[in-house]
Amino acid sequence: MGRRTTTAGRRGATIREVAQRAGVSIKTVSRVVNHEPNVRPETRERVLEAVSVLEYEPLPAARGLAGRRTFSIGLVYENPHEFSYIQRLIEGSYAACEAKGHALLLRPGTEDVTPDLVRQFVRQTRVDGLLLTAPITDRADVTSLLVESDIAFAQISPRETNPQWTSVSPDDFGASRTLTRHVLGLGHRRIGFIKGDPKHGASHKRLSGHLACLDDHGLQTDPALIVDGQFDFDSGRRGLLALWKLPQPPTAIIACNDDTAAGVVVTAHERGIRVPGTLAVAGFDDSPTATHTWPALTTVRQPIAQIAFRATELLIASIAGEPPRQETFSCDLIARSSMAMPARAKETGS
Repeated sequence: MGRRTTTAGRRGATIREVAQRAGVSIKTVSRVVNHEPNVRPETRERVLEAVSVLEYEPLPAARGLAGRRTFSIGLVYENPHEFSYIQRLIEGSYAACEAKGHALLLRPGTEDVTPDLVRQFVRQTRVDGLLLTAPITDRADVTSLLVESDIAFAQISPRETNPQWTSVSPDDFGASRTLTRHVLGLGHRRIGFIKGDPKHGASHKRLSGHLACLDDHGLQTDPALIVDGQFDFDSGRRGLLALWKLPQPPTAIIACNDDTAAGVVVTAHERGIRVPGTLAVAGFDDSPTATHTWPALTTVRQPIAQIAFRATELLIASIAGEPPRQETFSCDLIARSSMAMPARAKETGS
């Protein structure tokens, strides 16, 4: 009977066994499994083959014992009104951590996240770096703390990018411009806009994209058509009631996210306003709400999981010494039945 090369009956092979099988040093194995450069391709191939055959799984905590790194990443976020957004962020970040052999530690904030809270989280977990989500990602007091403490971090969806910091964002400005162009293309000229939480950079970018598109088409902005919101259902309800009191109410409303758009649709139904016959409605994010609402919402789909995956990849790379990078992901317009031509345009055939 041939010699067994697996480690049945134990909790897994050791790094020493991998090194012996590959004919290399323990340090070389460590460099390969940590995705470090300057390992010859043939050597890397031998080590990876040994890792596969022996089913070796390096533990992030054990790898951290040999140095100051813990091979763990922290994700700091505030609880949003729509959890599906954070769920997709976590899925993307976890997938990247798993691919790179890192652990992902979560720090949800039910209150405003303070620099002291961030400092305590880093000290307790000893994470190698942090992923900052909106609106924390734009907090100057938090980013200043991390810079002064020499703690690596990556920003997800910041309002402003800094060439010295790693960041990954959706193209909220361009996506909003595209959505408004779509609404204008259907014949709407009085378009209401319900803003999102002012603490979020996305709110400002989406409004800016909307206004830029109106300007592209030679249309003046009517300030009365732009109302405040908070990225929640009640913002849609309040927004519609305010806009419908205008002497000339809008024929279409763009809400800064799908929850707000759902509030518009439900309140319209309650008041006997036909959607999309009398009022067309659109949102942002393509959250589950977009298809649970009747009629289903026209919206903008942003690749949240891919953005989080890439931000995590770039953060791990920066921890390893690579320079910071700033990347932007395009978004897709998803046209559904909540958006149609205005009634007057249908009647005249225009």
